Parts: sequence; C-alpha cells; structure tokens
Amino acid sequence: MTVRRIEVREKVMAKNDELAADVRRRLAESGVPSLNLVSSPGSGKTSLLERTLDALGSTLRMAVVTGDVQTQNDADRLAARTDRLVQAVVTGGACHMDARQVSSALEEIDLEDTDLLFVENVGNLVCPASWDLGENAKVVIFSVTEGEDKPLKYPRMFERSEYCVINKTDLLPYLPFDMSRAVEYARQVNPGLRFFHTSALTGEGMEEWYRFILQLAGVTEEAPA
Repeated sequence: MTVRRIEVREKVMAKNDELAADVRRRLAESGVPSLNLVSSPGSGKTSLLERTLDALGSTLRMAVVTGDVQTQNDADRLAARTDRLVQAVVTGGACHMDARQVSSALEEIDLEDTDLLFVENVGNLVCPASWDLGENAKVVIFSVTEGEDKPLKYPRMFERSEYCVINKTDLLPYLPFDMSRAVEYARQVNPGLRFFHTSALTGEGMEEWYRFILQLAGVTEEAPA
C-alpha cells in the first residue's frame, strides 16, 4: 500500500494562493496596481513610504496596508502622512503577511477611489518570499548598511522580486559598501531586476522612484523633485 502524507503547510499554501488570485482579480477589475514591499528590518521601508506619501499624496490616491509582528507603530507613522485609511496588520508573531489579511483589508478600501495599493510586509527576507499576496510585483529593499552580498544570502526573495531599492545611499561615504558589486550580485540571482538607488532620509534618488510609481498608476504628471 502506498501512503502519501499531505503536510499542513501544503494545504495552507494552496488556500493562500486561491485567496491571492481573488485579491489579484479584484484589484485588476478596479484598475488598481499593487506593490508588496519586502525587506529585512531596518532597511527603510516605512521611511520610503513616508516620503512617497508626502511627495505624491496630492496626485495619487494611495491605499496602504502595513504588517508588523507585534505593534502598529509603522501604520501610525504612515497615517500621519495621509488623510486616507492606513490599515495595520499585526501578525502576532508570524514572520509574514498572507493573502487572507490583504483580502480582509480590501473590504475597507474603496477601490474605485484608489489609484495604487502599497502592502508593507513584515521585516523578513525569508518567509514573505513564499507568500503571494495578490500583488502586481514585489519590491525588495535593502540598505547599504546591510552589505552588498544580501542577494546571495537571500536569493529566493531577490528571485521573486521585480524591483530592487538600494536605500540609505547618503551613508555611502562612511561605509565599505560596493554599489556595483551589490548590483552584480543581485543580477546573478535575478538578471531582470530594475534598480532604484535612494536615500529616504535626504530624498536623494527619489525622483526616479516617484516617476516609476506615477507610471505604474497611469499618471503622466511630472515627478516632484
């Protein structure tokens, strides 16, 4: 007799993929593109979003769903930058967000009054790589303080991302970080990655990021400086 044991994880992932497909369908029907921002803790995801909300908030109607393990601190920071609803997902110890949480968040979002959805995932470069949230694309963010070999250490996340933001470039004069080597390592893992070099603190390099966001949302207005 042959016995096949089905792991609980297999069932959970199948259900998640089903929910993610539904999230993707709902967003597509409303013409709302979505980005899943992923990174290790402290890379600057929230600061990048703060700058983006400040710069584009009068042009784009942006919805934000942000995940954290125990607090809603990041959601509170972002809510101070916009008059639109920012939803906090507190995972209670889980190292990633899932499609069920995003699906639930969509119930509180008027998609017909939304141009773009940001999902700020839990700070972790391992678990979120495996979980589809129904996004159009993953954006992996890492900072120059983390070392240029990050893509080699966490290849799955870089393989599954379409865009890469290398943040905190204002610190380059003070760190032994080789930008060309970082890009080379990332392209070894994923040759199709598109890169943005930014400092969310000073605003350096943010114009290209803003142009990308505006184009994604179908807005032709010139990006702010």
